Amino acid sequence: MKVGRYAVLLAARDSEYVERVYGGYFNVFIAAFGEEGERWDLFRVVDDEFPDMSELYKYDGFVISGSPYDAYGNDYWILKLCFLLQTLDAMEKKVLGICFGHQVLCRSLGGKVGKACSGWDIGLRTVEVVKDLWVPNFLEELDEMPSTLSIIECHQDEVFEVPMGAQVVAFSEKTGVEMFVIGQHILGIQGHPEYTKDILYNIIDRLLDNNSIQRDIAEKAKFG
Repeated sequence: MKVGRYAVLLAARDSEYVERVYGGYFNVFIAAFGEEGERWDLFRVVDDEFPDMSELYKYDGFVISGSPYDAYGNDYWILKLCFLLQTLDAMEKKVLGICFGHQVLCRSLGGKVGKACSGWDIGLRTVEVVKDLWVPNFLEELDEMPSTLSIIECHQDEVFEVPMGAQVVAFSEKTGVEMFVIGQHILGIQGHPEYTKDILYNIIDRLLDNNSIQRDIAEKAKFG
């Protein structure tokens, strides 16, 4: 029996809190998406650590994390990541992009991303699933696609336009593209299905401490 092999492309450095409580974001992703018997590898792309291009065929799928960096930035590692994602798409490897990962996937494959006109979106948000949705194989394990989903959000950038051939799966009153799919292998999610409430609260506190957000936004994100 073949053992699944996956990789996390980590686009953020571990916070002191996540390192202390969870041992790093890598463990958070494995807890959220990993299954017993699978092999998971970590590549800290934010520190220019990438998988060898000749080894890509050995993987069944990749997860791109969130990041404090802009998906539309031109840092060398971001451009290198865009090329890697174009390669994985051409190979039809399964790729899940989360927050920054969702945005950089979109950029890499021809879509448009940028700073959200409505500002920060932080906290638990309800997203609407598109009606009469064609469901890709990798979502068919859901018995019935719900009409709404609740997901933790933490972003100030967003997807403006999906790549050619992409399908918008979900949207919210704040963000026009909450989820998108391409074929049977690409899935982008603007929210953070891997986050726990304590991780979100710690991020909110850090954003407040460094004056990235105002107190009223922080309190609304925590308490609604």
